[in-house]
Amino acid sequence: MTRFVVRRADEAEYRDPGALAPASQGLTRWRCVGEADGASHTDFGVNRLAPGGSTATHVHSFEESFHILSGAVVLATPEATVRLVAGDYGVIPIGVPHAWRSAGDAEAVWCDLFTPPARTRHADDTYRVPELPERDPIPVDARDPRTRSFGSITREHMDAGRQSQQLLAVSASMRTALLVYSGITLKMMVDTDLGATLAAMFMVRYAPDGVAGPHDHPLEEAYLVTEGEVRATFDGQEFLLKEGDFAWAGVGCVHSFSATGQEVQWLETQAPQMPARHAYRFARDWQYLEERLEEES
Repeated sequence: MTRFVVRRADEAEYRDPGALAPASQGLTRWRCVGEADGASHTDFGVNRLAPGGSTATHVHSFEESFHILSGAVVLATPEATVRLVAGDYGVIPIGVPHAWRSAGDAEAVWCDLFTPPARTRHADDTYRVPELPERDPIPVDARDPRTRSFGSITREHMDAGRQSQQLLAVSASMRTALLVYSGITLKMMVDTDLGATLAAMFMVRYAPDGVAGPHDHPLEEAYLVTEGEVRATFDGQEFLLKEGDFAWAGVGCVHSFSATGQEVQWLETQAPQMPARHAYRFARDWQYLEERLEEES
């Protein structure tokens, strides 16, 4: 039984998304992992929208989270019509009408997470609905309640030395918190505070000597490398993941990461969301118990 997937950027296959994006023009999607790969909670993809491209308004029976990698795109929802640029992210709850359209003369690229996965046998769990009213797009603004389902992340947000109140757009809180430990920096993006209920999305950065030892989870994780390279193992198999490469670890897949002497950054998702306790099972901790039991016997 295979409990992980590794896919290389230079092997990406971008295809017409079909039923996932009704009446789409100029849109292609690389499905990095989905139901056909054995995933129960993760359908992760990378999208490309050509200038002039668009989709019709539609709804999904799954939760959709996204992060803009490059370019700009307009997303229309009943909450707001927003102009999204590189670094922006957000969540589209189940059953919320939305439509995508290009913005400007450059291609827009974004990644998305559908959970639970879109099912081809049910027309990708997508339904076309009446078009939303035309509205001028507004930018994502952390201080504007009209864009409460969206956010933005920059390199400065990953810098522990630049988290003072004077540099934050909003009041310091768990919403703006940066987690730093063992050469690892983590910035939460899509979570319950943003309105997600089924999955989480966050950015991870490793220092040149950053390491996470072998462990597994009671959930699925996906990783898209955005900068640098990282040495990763999945169920004992080692891979060197570089910018643009993708990996997925299913429930029970023992995995680890170590930097290669340079900083590395990747986008990570978890589905379902992390439980309140026992989200990590580190191999070294249970090996310690095994050694103690042997000593006591």
